[in-house]
Formats: sequence, C-alpha cells, structure tokens
Amino acid sequence: MEQALANFKSVFDGDLFYDVLHKGIYATDASVYRKLPLAVAYPKSTQAIQQLIQFATQNKTSLIPRTAGTSLAGQCVGDGIVVDVSKYFTEIISLDTAAKTVTVQPGVIRDELNMFLAAHGLFFGPNTSTSNRCMIGGMVGNNSSGTTSIQYGVTRDKVVGLTTLLSNGEEVHFKPLSKAAFITKTKLDSLEGLIYKTLYEALSPEVVQEEIRKEFPKPEIHRRNTGYAIDSLLDTAVFSNSEKQINICSLLCGSEGTLAFTTEITLQLNELPPPHTAMVAAHYNSLKNCLNDVNRVMEHQLHTCELMDDVILACTAKNKKYESYRYFVEGTPKALLLLELKATTEVELEKQSNALLQTLSTSGLSYATPVLRGEGIKMALELRKAGLGLLGNMVGDRKAVACIEDTAVALPDLPHFINEFSDLMERYDQQAVYYAHAGAGELHLRPILNLKKRQDVDFFRKITTEVALLTKKYKGSFSGEHGDGIVRAEFLPMLIGANNYALLRRIKYTFDPNNIFNPGKIVDAFKMDESLRYEIDREEPVIETLLNFNDSEGILRLAEKCNGSGDCRKSPEAGGAMCPSYHATKNEKDTTRARANALREVLTNNEAVNKFNSKELKEVFDLCLSCKACASECPSNVDIASVKAEFLYQYQKANGVSKADAFFANSSKHYKLASKFPKLVNWAFQKPFVSNWIKKNKGIARERSLPNISIKSFSKLLQEATYQEYIEKNKLYLFVDEFSNYLEANIAQDSFELLVGLGYNVGVVTHLDSARALLSKGFLTAAKQHANNNIDYLKELISENNPLIGIEPSAILGFRDEFLRLADNVEAATVISKNTFLIEEFLASEIEKGHITASQFTSEKKQIKIHTHCHQKALSNQKVTFDILNLPKNYTPTIIPAGCCGMAGSFGYEKAHYELSMQIGELKLLPAVRKSAENTLIAANGTSCRHQIKDGTGRDALHPVTILRRALL
Repeated sequence: MEQALANFKSVFDGDLFYDVLHKGIYATDASVYRKLPLAVAYPKSTQAIQQLIQFATQNKTSLIPRTAGTSLAGQCVGDGIVVDVSKYFTEIISLDTAAKTVTVQPGVIRDELNMFLAAHGLFFGPNTSTSNRCMIGGMVGNNSSGTTSIQYGVTRDKVVGLTTLLSNGEEVHFKPLSKAAFITKTKLDSLEGLIYKTLYEALSPEVVQEEIRKEFPKPEIHRRNTGYAIDSLLDTAVFSNSEKQINICSLLCGSEGTLAFTTEITLQLNELPPPHTAMVAAHYNSLKNCLNDVNRVMEHQLHTCELMDDVILACTAKNKKYESYRYFVEGTPKALLLLELKATTEVELEKQSNALLQTLSTSGLSYATPVLRGEGIKMALELRKAGLGLLGNMVGDRKAVACIEDTAVALPDLPHFINEFSDLMERYDQQAVYYAHAGAGELHLRPILNLKKRQDVDFFRKITTEVALLTKKYKGSFSGEHGDGIVRAEFLPMLIGANNYALLRRIKYTFDPNNIFNPGKIVDAFKMDESLRYEIDREEPVIETLLNFNDSEGILRLAEKCNGSGDCRKSPEAGGAMCPSYHATKNEKDTTRARANALREVLTNNEAVNKFNSKELKEVFDLCLSCKACASECPSNVDIASVKAEFLYQYQKANGVSKADAFFANSSKHYKLASKFPKLVNWAFQKPFVSNWIKKNKGIARERSLPNISIKSFSKLLQEATYQEYIEKNKLYLFVDEFSNYLEANIAQDSFELLVGLGYNVGVVTHLDSARALLSKGFLTAAKQHANNNIDYLKELISENNPLIGIEPSAILGFRDEFLRLADNVEAATVISKNTFLIEEFLASEIEKGHITASQFTSEKKQIKIHTHCHQKALSNQKVTFDILNLPKNYTPTIIPAGCCGMAGSFGYEKAHYELSMQIGELKLLPAVRKSAENTLIAANGTSCRHQIKDGTGRDALHPVTILRRALL
C-alpha cells in the first residue's frame, strides 16, 4: 500500500502524508477513540477529492472527512485516509442578500462567516461552543445547534443546498424539489437517480412511515441526531399531503460524511439579532424547582435558556480569573436558569423582561431573579462555559468522558427524565452534574471514568447502555447535537428498531455501495468500547524528566490532559495568542493539540531508552515559539512551552547541540563580554562583512538587524549615579535582567528612575541571570543552576512587604513559572513566585490603592498603541499595561488586538524560522503599527517585540515604563 500511496502522491492535487507523525496526530479527535489512519490528505480542489474517491475504491480503503476535528463521538477517526478540508476549502463563494443565503466551502469557520455577514445585517444562527474554530462542513456533518437553537433552529433547518461528490465520483447538487421534480430524478440512469428511486421506494409504504413515526424521537424534539433523519423527509409533498418541498439535504445533514462528500454548502441566513439584550438569572433552591419552571419560561420569546447547577458554580468559586464573573450570584443556589431576551427597542425589552419576571414571580419557585445587561451577560455565559471547562480539567487518569452527554427529550418529560437519570448515576457512584440547554430539553453530563482500567471501561458501556434505554423510554434523542459517531451508533438498532435500522443500512449502501465514506459510523458501527486512546490495563510508562511536572502527575499525563477540543485552532480573528504557528501555516501539525498528541504517541509507544530521541517530536516542536499561550488559553492548560524545553534537553542528550543553539542559549555571556567593548561591537555589527559573517556562522537570517549593545550597562550607570534612599518605605527589589542590563540599559534606568521618582525605596539586582535563553534552547542543567542561584540569593530578600519587580516579561515571569519546575528549594521558590511582579503589575496595583495618582504626571496629550509580550498575556494580563498608561489624564492608550509578534527570542532571528516569524507578525501586529499615525507612540514591553516591530515596520517601540517615566513631573 505504501507504494500505491507514493504513486498517488505524485499525481494528487493536494498534499498527502503517510508518515508516522501525521498518522499519529490524526489518530484522534475530541473523543475517547484512537485509530491510526492509512494517510492524511489535504485536497486543493474538487478534482482532488474525486481522485481520492477513485483511489479508495481501487485500493479498498476509506475516506474520513474532517474539518476542525472537534467531534466528541469519534466521527473523525478511522483507519482509512483522513481527508482534511480545513486548509484549502475555505472560500465564501457567494452571498445573495435578497434571498438571505450564502454559499461556502466546508472549511469556512462559523464565527468568521458571521464576521463577513455582519456588514450585510445577516448571520448564521447555530452557535456551538466551538464556534471560533468549528467549520460549516463539520456543523453540517453533525447537524450542530448550540445555545440559540430555541430561537434560530439547528443546522439542518438552515441547509438549503449541498454540492456533493457521490461514491462513484459523480458531482450532484441537492436542493429543494417539488414532487414532480423528485419523480423525474428517480428516472435518471445514474447513481443520483438510484438514490432518489431507492428513497422513494423505501419510504412510500404507509407501514414504513408508521414504523418511523413510532420508533424515532418525538418530532417536537428539534435537537435530534438519531441515525439518518429519514423522519424529516416524511412531512413533504413526496410522502404526504404536505405542500412542503423535499430536500435530501435534510438526510445528508447529520449523516457524518457517511453518504457523500460535501464540497459546497448553501445556507439560509437570519437577520442579525435585535440589538437590545437582557438576561434574567433565575436562582433556585432545588433542581426540581428549576426544572419545573422551564416550561413556563419557554412560553416567552427566549433566545437562550441555559441551566447550570451548583457543582458547575462551585468550580468557579475559588478561581481568581472567574471570581468576579460571579457578581450576580445571590446566596448558594442549587441551580440557575440563564434566560436571555432580545428586542429592537429598550421599551420592548423592558416589556419582555417584566413579563418574564412576572411569570417567575407567579410560579414562586425561584428565590432571586437579577436582570443582567451588557458585559454582565457575557460574563454569565462565560462563567457557565468556564465552570464546565474547569470541571473537565482533571489531573490524573480519571476524566470526564463523552458518551451520555448529549441526550435530548421533550420539555414536559425533562423533570422526570432527570429524576431517573440521577438515580441511574447514583447506582454507578457518579455525581450528576447538570449543564443543560434546558430550553431544548438537552442535557450535557459526562461520567468520571478511568478508561485505562477494565472496570471503568465496563462501566463506560453499562452506563451508556442504561442511558440509551432510558432515553428510548421517553422517546428522546440519544444524540441531540454531538452525533452518533462511534460512541452511540452501536445503540441505533435498539433506539429506532430493527426495521428502521435495516432501512438506514439500505440507504447507506445505495449511496455508498463500497463503504468508502467514513465506515463504522451510524450503520455497521465500530464497538463503542474498543479502539480507545489507551491500552486497557497497560503498565504505565515511567518517564524521567529534569523539569518537575508533578502538577500534572508527570509529563505523559500532561500530554494526556489534551482532550482534542481544538481551541488551539482558533484563528487570529478570534482573539488570543494560541497558537501562532498554526495561525500562519494552517497545518494541524503546528497546533498545541498535535504537539500533545505526538508526545503522547511517542512516550506511550516508543520502546527506546530515551523516548524523547524521536524525529517526529523534533519536527512537531520545531515551530513552537514557546509563547506560553497554551498554558492559559487551552482549557486543559497543556503547557507545551515547558514540554518543548524538556524535549530539547532530552533530545540533545542523544544528539548533541548545534553551534547555533549553543550561541543563542549562552547569549547572556556574549552580552556581558560585548558590554566591555560596546562601541567596537556596535561598529562591527554595522559593517556588512562582519554582520553577514556572524549571521551565516550562527544561522541568523540575513534580513535581521543585530541588536546594539548599550554603551554603558545599567550596572555601570548605577555605580556612577547617586539616588536618595527612602528608608521609611518598605524596600522593593528591581530585577534588572540580562537584556535590560546589557542591550537596553536606558529602559532599566527609566524603570529605576520612575520608581524612585514616585517615592519608592528601590534595591537593585543586576548580577542574576533569568535563564530565559537557556530555557528556550533546552539547556536545562545550566538553567536549573541559575534558578537555584537566584532563589538562594533572593529567598532572604523577597517577601510580601519586599516584592521583586521585573522589566522584561519573559525574564521576570520565569520566577512564577519555570523556576517552580526547576528549583531544588520549592518552598522558597514558591514564596518568591507569589511576591514577584511585572513592573506594570506593581504600578497598576499602587494606582488602584491610590498610592500613585494622575497629578504626578503630565497633562500633555498622547495617543498610544500597546502590544504586550506573550508571556504577559499567558501569565499575567494586558490590562495592567493599559492601566498605567491610562493614568496621565490626557493619555489615550488602546491595546492592539494581536497575539504573538512572531519574534519569540531567538526564534525569529533564525534563518530557518525567519519567514514564519514575519508571517506571524503580519497577521495583526505589524499592519496595526503601520496604520498608526506617526505621532502615535507604540508601546511594547518585550525586547523581542520591539525588535520585531523595528525590523518589520521601521518604527521604534518604547517600553511602557519609558513612556510613563517621560510623563513624570
């Protein structure tokens, strides 16, 4: 087969991979399943997909369609060729504003589509929690819905037309048809004609229709993905007295790519929601009272009706980030209903709100009903989302498992269903956690299981089976929006009956007689308790590391924390910094998820003594910028930057160190040496011959400028200066890192003078090394030595009353991050970490306390654009920089909504990474700087960021402290 793939690759119109790395990172999605594919294909055209269909047919393999790969039920895993359309099938083809329709390729991201449509007053309604990276093709495949389905329907309701390739390569466009047009289609001498003929013959008999209506979920349950939606075809002109046209898109939507391969999608759009919004947060003392109010509140025109219980709320109670989001919570409710209303005017909104509040008052079941507005609504919805994320972010082998998380029942049945559901969970010693789209009758609950152990795998099947039977009892849908996939498809014969299941099989094999489209899903399903991510009852690999990963129970379990949700695939337009390499390349290989998957695969399956000695890991970590965005933006906090440092350290033990890596790792030594002859060094750097020789010899891109050495290091400047000591004040310590000391002593001087000028008693530390360069290149032994030296020196100095303040984010924040993994004296390192701050953090805190005021600064007007360092975004926040620059009364700062600048220390200097570095910079930051007026100040607190801005735009960026120092009266 490998030779066949090699031959195919030479003619394929796209990219084809069948190496170990790509197969490993595509072996999983966001489910519990793992299947190694034969290959991974990125088609560039419709013709390329036809080539794949022909290859699969001839070579008796299969095609697994994939977009973002966020499926929870295993839809995107298989042992054939994974066909990823997310890279090249991303075009918004056409928009018809009169008809309110849009035609797109399947790789268009849902939120990006709505950004495009907003200018036309339109939007696509279904809004999954993954909307910033999920794609329209996946939403069609799963029939996705989201929080607003009670108002705007599900994806099936919105699909007007589909252009598809059938299993013989034939291109067919499915759209609404009259009965006459449908009958005409049945006479075509083609696979399309056979499909229409089979559907007509299969669904026309009254006995068949009665069986479908008897066994399928209740029609009032609008969230239902139970097999193929043959029930949706019955109420049409072809099969009843209805005047409604038939559209086979209803059948294809939710078919999980098992019937045809979609290349274009036409969607029905809605006008943008009314602009005025309010949310009533109804509080309940019991879940029963909460559920009994659902039917009452649904009589109103709600846009959202979401339930969360006290367990979800409790997860956010002690979380620093989300504590403030709980501002509206009164007392200790057992459950909340979040009820969102929208209206075209404030008067109408007030009328709706009062009516809803009256209904709640009349029922008397809730004890508090605060009304939220504006940002408060976003905070409440984010609290709900965050609570579930925190609940699922579990350390160790017990995980929240998706298997019964998608049940939907009719609203009148919801209270009784949940009562029986709770009893069932108690029998398995599972705590029921209620997180529901209550207005749609859909419940999201995941049992906590260790799928590495046989007993829990048995529970996995038993719990799923019992919930399937319970759902059947209430004639509900076992899958409301997440699809059947592998985890639920096995139960379809029981859920819809043998006759209906036989009908599904007939439809499948009419569309796809050779079973090349996503086999093992919906019909003839894979076993739900096989092909799991982990070998059952395996002996856990013991992985020795220099960095301490005890917070995740080891580096392997850190990798296993990745659940595949794909947050790292969100686009730059979605905000945040994760993941800059993927933003530029759009390759799955360059996501946090891929790196975690690759690490898990290698550490689990590699028999070598040094498991890190892997070319696959070398490749997958190569483009990681160590920005640390994943440490905070990934819901599972998979810290790939720390993992990369450990990998490099272990890999270099087996393969040695390159001269270029050694040069960059030991840059502090070079800076110190150069500082002895700064004028000579700077003169040499300006000479093309010398500069080009250095760049060639050290692997630096020719396009890069070399940094200037400060004429006097800050250490020397400090020796020559005299400053007043403020003995009456507690002393703070300014950590002057190697970058600030030797390369930009003026910034260190500004920091010192600003603090002294504001009346602080400043001690200065200039002789310690942050070890940042060493960490970035995996020189962990040396980095550990520096970390221990730093902690030994500072442990008697730093306390709550005597904090450590730093200038360069990547240098000072190491005390709060990697040093905790490196230190021998963890207790001392922890005390120091809790009292270590960016200078902006310290100043913002003092401003908030009233210790620093606007009266101390100029009243001159300034416009300022701010870009903050990635490590600040990940380990602190951007607001502190905004706050200090917003203090002078006529300063107007704004934050540039950019992620990583692309430089990332030595990464952007390196010839091999220069092009990618600039691509990342050009995503948002560099264009924003170019667009700013010449008299606008550019603030950037990272030395790498300032260098990237200079090289990319020619503009000089200033450290925020320099701007504030110049503003000091």
